[in-house]
Amino acid sequence: MKKFLIAIGVVVVVLIIIIVMAVSNLGPMIKTAVNKYGPGITKTDVRLNDVDVSLFSAEATLTDFLLGNPQGFNTPHAMTVKKIHVNVDEKSILEDPIVIDKIEVLAPHINYEIKGKTDNFRALLDNIKKTTGAKEAPPEPKQPTPAEGEKPKKNILIKEFILKDGTVDLATTVLKDQTVTATLPDLHLTDIGKKEGGTTPAKAFQTIFDEIYGKLQSSQVKDVLNKQLKELGASLDQLKFDTGGQIDETLKKGKKELDSVKDSVKGLFGN
Repeated sequence: MKKFLIAIGVVVVVLIIIIVMAVSNLGPMIKTAVNKYGPGITKTDVRLNDVDVSLFSAEATLTDFLLGNPQGFNTPHAMTVKKIHVNVDEKSILEDPIVIDKIEVLAPHINYEIKGKTDNFRALLDNIKKTTGAKEAPPEPKQPTPAEGEKPKKNILIKEFILKDGTVDLATTVLKDQTVTATLPDLHLTDIGKKEGGTTPAKAFQTIFDEIYGKLQSSQVKDVLNKQLKELGASLDQLKFDTGGQIDETLKKGKKELDSVKDSVKGLFGN
């Protein structure tokens, strides 16, 4: 009996050591995953500065996250976040899927840039959907995806995702130096990937990004932005053309006026 208890004790100690080693590698694993695989998912710059992990609770604090803008947009980034708290079920670190009990994104700052008939978050979402093979919005030039061997092999299951206290700055060439800002409604999602028994990080990110884009398009955001734009003599609907679009519209209008003049001249000369 004594030998049996000793054997059980040894097994427990070995398991604890394995879990502690896995948790101690959690920080570098998260940072590598974000910095290495993030750009392949979004087709933009994705950077995470640091990850601090609590050894005994598998709680990680991610600092200075940056999501870059797609090509063609002028603002320096689409979103920055100072702190993201991640609580991982330490028992699942060696399993597939890895279970993430909670992700809490605190005070994200969003540059919402309207350009032409699209915006930077729509373009980002299109890129993500191309990566996951989901139905896409109107096609854009194809960009290379990471090689199959370069994709993370682990699936994940996110029990709870929270984004709160976010701010949205509207960016468009029409506004120049004017500032138009709104508060982003809080977002709370549960059981991401549960139905599938775990999902890829890319598909989990798509689910989250779909919801963030929905918040950006919500009446809570649009009404506040439109109220401030009205004071500047504009509206979101009027920002649907970028500079090139406005020139195109002016040219079309000029062509119509020129055609009208030609018709008048023809009428005068009877031709």
